[in-house]
Amino acid sequence: MSEPETQQAPATLAELRVQIDAVDAELLTLLNRRAKVAEQVGEIKRKEGSPFFRPDRVAQVIEKIQSANQGPLKDVHVAAVWREIMSACLALEAPQRVAVLGPAGTFCEQAAIEFFGSAANLIYCANFDEVFHATAAGTAQFGVVGMENSTEGVIARSLDLFLRSPVHVIGEVSLLVRHNLLRQENSLEGIEVVLAHPQALAQCQSWLSQHLPHAERRAVSSNAEGARLAVAHPTWAALASDRAAAQFGLHIVAHAIQDEAYNRTRFAVICLPQTLGTPPPSGKDCTSLVVSVTNRPGAVHDLLVPLKNNGVSMTRFESRPARTGQWEYYFYIDLDGHPSQPHVAKALQELRSLCAFYKVLGTYPVSA
Repeated sequence: MSEPETQQAPATLAELRVQIDAVDAELLTLLNRRAKVAEQVGEIKRKEGSPFFRPDRVAQVIEKIQSANQGPLKDVHVAAVWREIMSACLALEAPQRVAVLGPAGTFCEQAAIEFFGSAANLIYCANFDEVFHATAAGTAQFGVVGMENSTEGVIARSLDLFLRSPVHVIGEVSLLVRHNLLRQENSLEGIEVVLAHPQALAQCQSWLSQHLPHAERRAVSSNAEGARLAVAHPTWAALASDRAAAQFGLHIVAHAIQDEAYNRTRFAVICLPQTLGTPPPSGKDCTSLVVSVTNRPGAVHDLLVPLKNNGVSMTRFESRPARTGQWEYYFYIDLDGHPSQPHVAKALQELRSLCAFYKVLGTYPVSA
């Protein structure tokens, strides 16, 4: 007669913590082994003169890791972990200088961290003009600028800056934006001024009209700048992110007060073409252009014909005054596809022949 099997007692909390400590030690050893290989990769890139940061390579690695993931970690969390690992390793090869709208705590900063990881060397700028200038001048290798918001539409200043700048777009980040009311005191009472970027004030106008109808709405260069100013004035409040609240030690008096719950802002990642060229096709790409046509009947309609005839979908069409005094306009167009695709290349060639001015702002993978 066989002996009955003894049931093993479940591990205690202390025993499980010992297991976690052991796994952490193994992970650290493996991560440092990866970092040493990355340093060797950096030496080869330095000798070859090839770019250190390759967003397409980052995407490939993350996609491969997600495909191998058997859980219980979710794919989105695996992606976040690996982006940070690759960011830390890249910092050993060559730290990437990235210009963003400052001060610390802006959504622009958050978008940069989502794209480059937290090991990037962020350069804080007072406005988007400075971000473009720092990137074009080489002070920063890359820049991150706001392009459009799902509630308020395009950020006009960014479009104007693209017109004259030599930089191009190599990536984008679509960020869910939640505006919070931040203040020294944890109360709505006695607020005289609300500070924020003009877009944020517009995105929260209904809530502000209902809850703070008599408070002055004052536009500043960024939401984080508003939070910084609110620190020194007890009757001032700011619209800003959780990051800004932590950065400046302010109370979150009201959470997520934007008028639209699904409020997203699209940020463009920019650089000089010699820093990084057009990314290879990813299978889901966007090509951004700015064009102008002579002022004649049917000119704008004619712009759309090459797209229709070649089966190219247009995902955005915006106009901006050319500021010539002649009622002329520039048209900003986003197309679905990559110029390496024959039908896209043919459509672009035909479109260019119709334009008095034609500039490709960039081709880049669409943000998930």
